[in-house]
Amino acid sequence: MKTKLILLLILIIQNISAQRNTVKDFAVTDKKALQIPDSLTSTTKNISNYIQANFTTDKEKVRAIFIWVASNIQYDIDNMFAINFYETQNDKINKALATRKGICENYAALFNNICLKCGIKSYVIEGYTKQEGFTDYIPHAWCAAFVDNSWVMFDPTWGSGFINNGRFYKKINNAYFEALPSLLIKTHMPFDYLWQFLNYPISNQEFYESKTAQNIAKPFYNFVDSLNAYEAEDHVEQLTSTTYRIEKNGVKNSMIFDRLQHIKLELENDKIQAENERRNKLATLYNVDVVKYNGAINDLNAFVNYRNHQFSPEKPDAIIQNMIDTVNAELMAAKTKLDQIGNSDSALALLITQLFAAIKDISNHTKEQQEWLHEYFSKSKSKRKSMFYEKKLTWFGVPLN
Repeated sequence: MKTKLILLLILIIQNISAQRNTVKDFAVTDKKALQIPDSLTSTTKNISNYIQANFTTDKEKVRAIFIWVASNIQYDIDNMFAINFYETQNDKINKALATRKGICENYAALFNNICLKCGIKSYVIEGYTKQEGFTDYIPHAWCAAFVDNSWVMFDPTWGSGFINNGRFYKKINNAYFEALPSLLIKTHMPFDYLWQFLNYPISNQEFYESKTAQNIAKPFYNFVDSLNAYEAEDHVEQLTSTTYRIEKNGVKNSMIFDRLQHIKLELENDKIQAENERRNKLATLYNVDVVKYNGAINDLNAFVNYRNHQFSPEKPDAIIQNMIDTVNAELMAAKTKLDQIGNSDSALALLITQLFAAIKDISNHTKEQQEWLHEYFSKSKSKRKSMFYEKKLTWFGVPLN
């Protein structure tokens, strides 16, 4: 028992010492960050511009962001249970800046957005927490940022103060500034283990049992490669891989279950939207084909009409040839577009088949006109006239006068 008490005292002393060092190291940065004029704090763009202009290193910038957010946003106790996964990041940010109040998702969204605008790679992390051995029953949000070639953790909510007897007390807690992933995992558990930034991720069961030390007996997880793969995925793929990891790590409580259901619903909606967009794109391509096909018909009609008038008024051979070349180009473009459509539903597939057949038919008629024109150009001017009387020109089998 004495050994545990001694270790606890050592940890407390180390934590206090680390916070004092942080305050000392960033005293100048903190002072300058808190001097941002109120007129520049209505948007994250203005805040980031100030930070970019007044601080040089990423370390200074991320500290300025953390201290400004933690110092200027008041925790909204009245709405502490009103976490809304459906609210956009912009709405969360705008609400915090307009009211100077918010809950964890507002703090995290604000911190993350300013980091990104300052050129610092950052993510909002969603999960749940544990305090004094008690696992909380509402979700939480915090952040990770890439600073000085490593991922470190930030909780601007817990770093801004604490709640006691239903009242929020403002007090900067530097333990949640640039926390190491291996330390923050003791109290902060992401829904998706990718965001633990650990090579030996902790399961939800282990988190409940406070078994958060890195266990190298586990299979090695290369979170760097996994993060790179995640960043290369589209939104649907990201939701799919996130669902897999959440389920793999164990659905231990209702918070994880609710978040998982929300992601699955979002995934389903995104798939439906993606399919609708795909169909609309295919329909647009088809409609473009129809326009090109109709253009070819009109141009071929113009040529036939001109031929029936024995090429009168007279035009240069190159202009006449161009009339047929234009038809061929339009038909080729329409066929190329149809080839790009690929798989489609049965109704559109039937229309595509019919249009292919129509293009082929018109191409054959155009080829006949091209062959006749080639012979026409091969004759002298005195013999060309007779070609208009050798064979009556028809259009789809109908004689043309």
